[in-house]
Amino acid sequence: MDKIGTIKARKRSVSEKASDLAIIKRVQRGDRSAFDLLVIKYQHRIIKLIMRYVNDPSEALDVAQETFIKAYRASTSFRRDSAFYTWLYRIAINTAKNHCTSAGRRPTYYDLFSEGAEHSEIFAKLKDIDTPEAVTLSEEIQQTISNTISDLPEELRTTILFREVDGMSYEEIAQSMDCPIGTVRSRIYRARATIEKSLKPLL
Repeated sequence: MDKIGTIKARKRSVSEKASDLAIIKRVQRGDRSAFDLLVIKYQHRIIKLIMRYVNDPSEALDVAQETFIKAYRASTSFRRDSAFYTWLYRIAINTAKNHCTSAGRRPTYYDLFSEGAEHSEIFAKLKDIDTPEAVTLSEEIQQTISNTISDLPEELRTTILFREVDGMSYEEIAQSMDCPIGTVRSRIYRARATIEKSLKPLL
């Protein structure tokens, strides 16, 4: 992203955050209809996120609805010191994970790295899921990545999912998480290195 593009992205992010905060203030004052604006604004992004965990579209819609219900009920606890979408994002992830757990399934975490990432060789291997080796190890790979991501510190987990699931740029992540771009790069590197290290014995 060039300098002009970076400036524009920063302005959009700041404007979006300010707009969301204005809406959430209305919600916290008892304006239920205001929350509908946030649902309309973010429903497609949240459904896309949940589809990375829940492959069935109808189930994903149910989980998305549950996410927004939880967010509305917890809206009074939103502290306004971070981006609303970052807060909503965490609720969606936890809701999707809980849904998979209650259904006796594991999230398909390894699909997070199937597109849009700067892959190392080990992540590239995950794309070739039709090879006999990958098919044989798919459940173990899925479990390993699931466990590794779940065990990451929250800031690393959120950053890597922002990048891989939502396709957000480093600048957008930095704005959403209120941290320097260098910190975003460091967190993504550390998260990928940790996941890669956990997969080496399998691949």
